[in-house]
Amino acid sequence: MPIDLEKLSKVLVDSGLLTSKELAEVKKKSEDAKISIEDVLVDDEYISDENLGQLASDIYNVPYVNLKKKRIDESVLRIVPELVAKRQKIITFARGSEGIKLAMNDPSNDELIFFIEKKTGEKVTPYYTSSINIIEGLQHYRKEIKEEFDDIIKENIEATRSKKPEDSELPVTRIIDTVLEYAYQNKASDIHIEPHANTVVIRFRIDGILHDVVTLPKDVHSFLITRIKIMSRLRTDEHRSAQDGRLVFETDVEKVDVRVSVIPVSDGEKAVLRLLSEKSRQFKLSELGLAPENLKILEKEFRKPHGMVLATGPTGSGKTTTLYAIIKILNKREVNISTIEDPVEYDIQGVNQIQVDQKTNLTFAKGLRSVLRQDPDIVMVGEIRDEDTADIAINAAMTGHLVLSTLHTNDAPTTLPRLLEMKIEPFLIATTVGVALAQRLVRKIHQGCIESFIPTEKDLQKYKRAVDKKALEKIGMFKKNIRLYRGKGCQLCHDTGFEGRIGIFEMLEMTDTIRQMVMKRSNSGEIRTAAIAEGMIPMLDDGLKKAAQGITTIEEVFRVITT
Repeated sequence: MPIDLEKLSKVLVDSGLLTSKELAEVKKKSEDAKISIEDVLVDDEYISDENLGQLASDIYNVPYVNLKKKRIDESVLRIVPELVAKRQKIITFARGSEGIKLAMNDPSNDELIFFIEKKTGEKVTPYYTSSINIIEGLQHYRKEIKEEFDDIIKENIEATRSKKPEDSELPVTRIIDTVLEYAYQNKASDIHIEPHANTVVIRFRIDGILHDVVTLPKDVHSFLITRIKIMSRLRTDEHRSAQDGRLVFETDVEKVDVRVSVIPVSDGEKAVLRLLSEKSRQFKLSELGLAPENLKILEKEFRKPHGMVLATGPTGSGKTTTLYAIIKILNKREVNISTIEDPVEYDIQGVNQIQVDQKTNLTFAKGLRSVLRQDPDIVMVGEIRDEDTADIAINAAMTGHLVLSTLHTNDAPTTLPRLLEMKIEPFLIATTVGVALAQRLVRKIHQGCIESFIPTEKDLQKYKRAVDKKALEKIGMFKKNIRLYRGKGCQLCHDTGFEGRIGIFEMLEMTDTIRQMVMKRSNSGEIRTAAIAEGMIPMLDDGLKKAAQGITTIEEVFRVITT
């Protein structure tokens, strides 16, 4: 049975974590969306998964365990067969002189505890863990993907070559399903299926970096591409033109939307599949990596009834995630939120989302004009690409709407001259833009294998060649015995030393000084100097500070800023 809702509700209200009104809203959303109270509490940021686990463990009067932070020996894991673990939502995670430690989603199930004690002849100590943690723990049952593919190839490769991919029982289907499952479990954002002269290489993009995963025989390539085309409803007889489609696959946690792109290359057709997983994508503004002072400025601006908030940076720098995190906070029943996106990456309940469609000539500008006739309070424009879109967006911000959008600039100060280049009048920019937030994504050090080290003289010289010495001095880089951090690499992080990503930012606030500079059409260098004098934290400084704190490595900061 799930957590006793009556007890949980009482604890949440008595502790001040939720008001009675908020609790009622949570319960209603749980009923309407047909998801658990626990999922609503965590997804809507009322409480973290770990804090909810601690509360639940108090209710059950058993200890709490976070399986994400545990290494589990295979012999211990397999005390309980995978099918039983999955069905009963349990994981055996430790074994010692005191018996077996059992993580459970329902520690009140005495019958199950007694059964395992009887089967093993050992004492079982129950621990509470969340259903999300159980799913994480179940991944330990899986082989490495290379082992899995070795088995598939040994058993079935000949059958794949001799039969048609339309048959859902054939090995080619198993190969594609395995690729999707492993990509999802490893939190990959993209799958690349690349044909070469004699092989097919499958690669995953994890935390922004491409990793070779497995190499398959070339003669399986056509079957894989055909199967992908069938699943995404593309033409299987077209091999010389680019095609775009989508498919959906189901995991234990959610249905995952996958955007598919197939293009002809010299050795065949290359497919790239982008996984759009809502569960693995962070939408919590407080967890994106913003410094407290920047978070305060940003919140002040997006709480205003009108104006413009701009997120800037190259493709893949997390701009859309930042805007979605803001929308999630603002998404209340009393406001009308509309978006125009290309593509709509994640469905947000209660938000009107429009997909740009070049085939029907539904552009950002035309979509935005239509949205503004729908009585919106808040509008998100996926990207300001041209003068027409910029003009409409700025005027919308001028006429009582809060506008959130993205722009491709390398830093925050360049945003304002970029709008001037789009022929927006200086006084409109000065009166509508509240903040410009530039960002990049760096990989986080895996906390399970983090180690500190003292940089050598050779390291220091390398750092000085990479960036301005003054930025390094701010974090005390040249002090005696300064310690930096890195991940050693372990089984849990696949020997990369990293797990997940976090943003590094610089935020330009439209102060009176900056406003006057816009009116004078000052260049980005002049605006940057003035903004730093007024307290703007440069992106490099923000990144180096995170490196000094052991959140990321100094090499990661250099990688994303200097390339």
